[in-house]
Amino acid sequence: MEEYIRSRVPWTTEPSLVTKTEEVGVDFDRFIDGLKNDRTDAEIAQEFGVSEKTIAHLRNHFMRYGIGSTMGQD
Repeated sequence: MEEYIRSRVPWTTEPSLVTKTEEVGVDFDRFIDGLKNDRTDAEIAQEFGVSEKTIAHLRNHFMRYGIGSTMGQD
């Protein structure tokens, strides 16, 4: 019997965090500093003049994918 092994190729088309912060007008370096300094979504949102939901989305992206996204290679 042949065993089927799923591919583990690191492919994703998710935009990088740099791209996402640029799209919403958030300075990437200052955003990362806010995360590093354990600031709340509300504090970071106020600094950049965006919604808490926007910052929560960016924080979630960072926690899930990191800074960049991997574009395939075997």
